[in-house]
Amino acid sequence: MDTTGVPRRRPTIRDVAAAAGVSRGTVSRVINGGHWVSPEALAAVQEAIRTTGYKTNQHARSLVTGRANSVAFLLTEPQHLLFEDPNFSILLRGAATELAARGMPLLLMVAGSPAEQEQMLGYVGAGHVDGVLLISSHAGSPVLRELVSQDIPTIACGIPLGFESQVGYVAADDLGGARTMTRHLVERGRERIAMITGPMDTPGGRLRLEGYRQELGDRFDESLVVHGDYTRASGTAAMTELLERRPDLDAVFAANDLMAAGAMVVLADAGRSVPGDVAVGGFDDAGVAVTVNPHLTTMRQPFERISAEMVRLLLEVVEGKSSAAVTLPASLVVREST
Repeated sequence: MDTTGVPRRRPTIRDVAAAAGVSRGTVSRVINGGHWVSPEALAAVQEAIRTTGYKTNQHARSLVTGRANSVAFLLTEPQHLLFEDPNFSILLRGAATELAARGMPLLLMVAGSPAEQEQMLGYVGAGHVDGVLLISSHAGSPVLRELVSQDIPTIACGIPLGFESQVGYVAADDLGGARTMTRHLVERGRERIAMITGPMDTPGGRLRLEGYRQELGDRFDESLVVHGDYTRASGTAAMTELLERRPDLDAVFAANDLMAAGAMVVLADAGRSVPGDVAVGGFDDAGVAVTVNPHLTTMRQPFERISAEMVRLLLEVVEGKSSAAVTLPASLVVREST
């Protein structure tokens, strides 16, 4: 409102053109990418937009450009995992921040069930978003197959198993990070190192197990491996099974921090001290790593950079560039649990 209390009229392209001393067509070209506009006219229009307070009508712009000017953050997991797994919220916040800097909103979509996935694919396929940040992908995923078949720009978080040559991705070095953690436990003098894996249909599940296996070499023992699903409850169940199967174990590497936290509860209940009797290592460096007692040694994933790189690569694909892949190192964070 102005000083008289009367609502101010929303500035239009005509107002911007008048302030810049150019035609409305020139203003429209600037708003829609700046093509075929001289540097002088571009600067004048940008200054006029600033001084008039003009805001782009995104609906009208979408009709011109054929784009939705928004991106989907897609989690193909049960809804409760959005709140249970802290990694998802960190990635969501990072992606939203990166897109906000570009004036683009982020649409959160959680599609864990087949019905939810069908609805999501219909919405995305109708062009309501320009592309998809796929946060969780599983081998044989019908969602990933449909995104590819519909030619929807997509960047995955982690290697998209089975679609590595068709879908770009940003991933932490799961294999190298697992080798580093396993080596750390060996260097701590541990001889019977167990592992609680992630799901075997995920890249982290497969590659972290492979890194553990490679680092142990001839010392690898299948009886010291139990599979989990990245939840705290699965870490509890896996640790219980490991103690029954191999009570002589002296270290545990859990493929994420939530499972490590669950394992530590079981060890405490069994009277096993950490790290005195059993050393425990995790993966992620999630918030839970410093809430457990003792604090957890883990592999830090650079989540903020992962989300920033995902946004960058996705917008490149939206602009017509080829998909790319980025692998970022995970770093060892040593705390009291080892």
